[in-house]
Amino acid sequence: MKGGGGRAGLAQWVEVSRKALTHNLAEFRRRVGRDRKLLAVVKANAYGHGILEVSRIAIGAGADWLGVNSLEEGIELRRAGVRTPILVLGYVPLGRLGDAVARGLRLTVYNKASVDGLAAACRRLKKKARVHVKVEPGTNRQGVLEGELPAFARSIQRRPGLVLEGLSSHFANIEDTTDHSFPQRQLAAFERSVRGLEKAGIEVPITHMSCTAATILFPETYFDMVRVGIGLYGLWPSKETYLSCALDKREPLTLEPVLTWKARIAQVKRIAKGGAVGYGCTFRATRRTTLAVIPVGYYDGYDRGLSNTAHVLVRGQRAPLRGRVAMNFSTADVTDIPGVGIEDEVVLLGADGRERITAEQLAALAGTISHEIVARINPLVPRIVV
Repeated sequence: MKGGGGRAGLAQWVEVSRKALTHNLAEFRRRVGRDRKLLAVVKANAYGHGILEVSRIAIGAGADWLGVNSLEEGIELRRAGVRTPILVLGYVPLGRLGDAVARGLRLTVYNKASVDGLAAACRRLKKKARVHVKVEPGTNRQGVLEGELPAFARSIQRRPGLVLEGLSSHFANIEDTTDHSFPQRQLAAFERSVRGLEKAGIEVPITHMSCTAATILFPETYFDMVRVGIGLYGLWPSKETYLSCALDKREPLTLEPVLTWKARIAQVKRIAKGGAVGYGCTFRATRRTTLAVIPVGYYDGYDRGLSNTAHVLVRGQRAPLRGRVAMNFSTADVTDIPGVGIEDEVVLLGADGRERITAEQLAALAGTISHEIVARINPLVPRIVV
């Protein structure tokens, strides 16, 4: 089928389903209730779905906060007119802290140099900065050690321009196993940290630790706010999370995939039996074969590990990839699909009729996780809300 509307003239594009995204957010809202804040994680270009497109839909559907990884992502949202609270989850270089303060971004902090730099920026700009301290519960990435937390929090409170707004943490092994003993220990460590601050007379208005998997499996992790990432996009964090939900007889969530990745056929050609396809001649035709050349490759985020293993959808039918995925092109075998022509639509990820290519399927073939499959789609590929 040949596309029209906003897709006319595009060699490839990503369609973002407003209905699916709204549905998924409503599923999580139903789970956590109205008394807690719901932060929609839109880092990494909204897991490849388009940060501006997703943020606008999520805010319209009732998300209270947005979570980004970088200062650049936060600035992009502010420049687009987004006024919703935005929490930067990742690291902001010391030389850019003033930019964060100027735009009213909340920052995750865990080292003294950042606190000092923020305090200086607040004095210079005559503005306040709201910060969330990340506590280390055993992931051993960013974070303040439990024993050092009260002193670190007090150092923030002593700075006139800084507001200690939140305390956060993150799970290390909640998605990859059905044995949740380690997450339970992490949860206990975070709860001790919260109590430790309370005993020290340090008030923190917003505590948050819950990711998508924790939000699905453990209501005790909700605290004051939950952070929903991969589930917002209709993808389960892992098969273990799905299995744990079933084994624990948790109320099921119905998640709908939000993203469809499409392209147009650039050329249809026929090769003789024995003809080689692509770099390295890794495929040779065993019959007279009709090939569809697709202008999508690993530069666009379509993993090279999918060479000779994945399928795409053409006219609602599965077509196997032949040869290696190149930087800018891939090739599919459409010999058994009648009537295929130039600029017909190809679905690389998503549904076409009764057939569907899922992120989980592509991840299994590429030896990775669904998060990476969607997050790596090149930001230059147009995102179209449907």
